Amino acid sequence: MSDIADREYMAEALQLAHNGLYTTSPNPRVGSVIVRDGKVLGRGWHEWAGAAHAEINALKEAKKMYGHVRGATVYVTLEPCSHHGKTPPCCEALAAEGVVRVVVAMQDPNPLVSGRGIAYLRNAGIAVDSGLLEAEARQLNVGFISRMERKRPWVRVKLAMSLDGRTAMASGESQWLTGPAARSDVQRLRARSCAVVSGVDTVLHDNAALSVRAEELNLPDAEIIAQRQPLRVVLDSKLRLQPPARIFAQPGRLAIATLNEEQRRWEQVVDAGGEILHLPGRDNRIDLDALMHYLNQQQCNEVLVEAGATLAGAFWRAGLVDWLTIYMAPTLLGSAGRPLLDLPLEKMREQKRLVIHDMRAVGNDWRIDASPLQP
Repeated sequence: MSDIADREYMAEALQLAHNGLYTTSPNPRVGSVIVRDGKVLGRGWHEWAGAAHAEINALKEAKKMYGHVRGATVYVTLEPCSHHGKTPPCCEALAAEGVVRVVVAMQDPNPLVSGRGIAYLRNAGIAVDSGLLEAEARQLNVGFISRMERKRPWVRVKLAMSLDGRTAMASGESQWLTGPAARSDVQRLRARSCAVVSGVDTVLHDNAALSVRAEELNLPDAEIIAQRQPLRVVLDSKLRLQPPARIFAQPGRLAIATLNEEQRRWEQVVDAGGEILHLPGRDNRIDLDALMHYLNQQQCNEVLVEAGATLAGAFWRAGLVDWLTIYMAPTLLGSAGRPLLDLPLEKMREQKRLVIHDMRAVGNDWRIDASPLQP
């Protein structure tokens, strides 16, 4: 098969993997296409954690339509698994069905697999090619890869600002800076994230819910997607957040990270359905490295930080920001407004350069996606 055909089938597999963007966590998003003699026999993607993997779904469709897949080539965006988890090993299933070639976009960074699936297939006499459209495959699963390789989630900080770089008035008033289209876009960022992190000041001032609301997603399967709510974590060193705040009435888990040890206040949070997360402190604030360790233990791949200038700046100074998504509204809030990040810099040589990856209109606002410029 030609290199062009290989790229086309792998590109289709990657597109299939995108179908699991909001639903597969903590598992990776994976797609698969099975081809024989230039004809697609089956397509599949991983839909939910605990459900069948992409290769198995593609095999099922192919066998239903054509009876068997002997002699076929399988394109898959991530190395077929080789371990027994909630589902059997995919590499064994592929070998048993008599496929002759497997094209893999990237090796699985999970140490339980990490080359073992490829080795199993080759030992079974199956030709394996790896690395086709690897950059695209890695981008699709940046959070999963981060958790496996760096032992911490991938962190996106979401911010909204005026054209003059202000996030709120001096009083903290900020609703609504951006329009409905941008707010719907933020709902989709929440939906793809394993956890949403915010500070208590933001939650109290905005009476924030931090949950995924199906009616604002603007997606075909919004009701199904909203069933998987991200873990919501509020950093509240003094435990000021108490019921009946709106956030307690939302679906999904709510964890409040605090340094406060008052048992009575803990009980009020727990009685309202929240969880107390007693983390180490640093300078009377929650230690963000300890928070990352906790989120890693919770198998969080992607984390969305929705916070004000203080907490957003703290994440930046801690070196924990992997991505910035900034919504810019066509308005001016004036020189007294609050800044984008609490990042006191005095000299030009201290400036923090960014790499802008994308800039696009979202309704009447603009969305800018950027990452820190690596030294």
